[in-house]
Amino acid sequence: MQATSFTYYTKIREVFNEMSQVVVGQERLLNRLLIGLFTGGHILLEGVPGLAKTLTINTLAKVLELDFQRIQFTPDLLPADLIGTMIFNQKTSEFEVKQGPIFANLILADEVNRSPAKVQAALLEAMQEKQVTIGEETFVLDRPFLVLATQNPVEQEGTYPLPEAQVDRFMMKVFVDYLNKEEELEVMRRMSNMNFDYEVQPVLGKEDLAAIRNEINGITISETLERYIIELVFATRRPMEYNLRDEARYIQYGVSPRASINLNLAAKALAYFDRREYVLPEDIKEVAPDVFNHRIMLNYEAEADGVSTLQVIESILRKVAIG
Repeated sequence: MQATSFTYYTKIREVFNEMSQVVVGQERLLNRLLIGLFTGGHILLEGVPGLAKTLTINTLAKVLELDFQRIQFTPDLLPADLIGTMIFNQKTSEFEVKQGPIFANLILADEVNRSPAKVQAALLEAMQEKQVTIGEETFVLDRPFLVLATQNPVEQEGTYPLPEAQVDRFMMKVFVDYLNKEEELEVMRRMSNMNFDYEVQPVLGKEDLAAIRNEINGITISETLERYIIELVFATRRPMEYNLRDEARYIQYGVSPRASINLNLAAKALAYFDRREYVLPEDIKEVAPDVFNHRIMLNYEAEADGVSTLQVIESILRKVAIG
């Protein structure tokens, strides 16, 4: 395999620097968004309102010169509001296609659990197939195509939780946490200045993103670490075989095969960001919680004992050996 050249390493650093002019903190969120963008994986975000999720994604679209659409999911949203519909043109007496907001590079599906199953299914079909059908015509979506869906963990009334099989289509589920005191102080200072209006500069374009994807594809991962990923995956499915007796009490279902694929891709992207031609065990351990946390299903006993999915994942990472 040809060695990775890291042609765009400096440019990626510039992306982080340019983003920091507008978004304070959230480096981990930006890191995960770029992993998804460079490897073709969609991201599910969860966090309370006001943590700059929309601002981060909108700013990223400007820095990368990508089309951005924000779709507010509501209980009365229809699939046609998402993908588009056929409208009758009175001048030509013919039906024409009116494309919906899904035809963009970066889609922010805000509060995706607010809309009913038909709308969620339309979104997830577009995510999986990278195309949509309107009437009798099929349209291929522009590349790159990345869906960033948010869920509000605070309000559960009037929501339609995503089924597990659909949630599995997201590469990672990223929890967005509060800023620390210094970061929040900086946000307050910036936002209380009513003249603050920084215009970010484009750093990368669509062709650059395709080239970065090829460079990440050149990152090597040893057979030992490939097998380590498989061991982690199987430890979630058959915990008793790995002497994970406590964890076995709580796990109802382990992760799907998509977990092993996405963990491999995410670890390669992390290595690339660190300018390494090879994956380290630390890369796998760092992204495993984001790749696994929405795929492991815990039982009622875990809920009764106050055990979270992340606690189970951390325990598995500590106990499953490499090689």
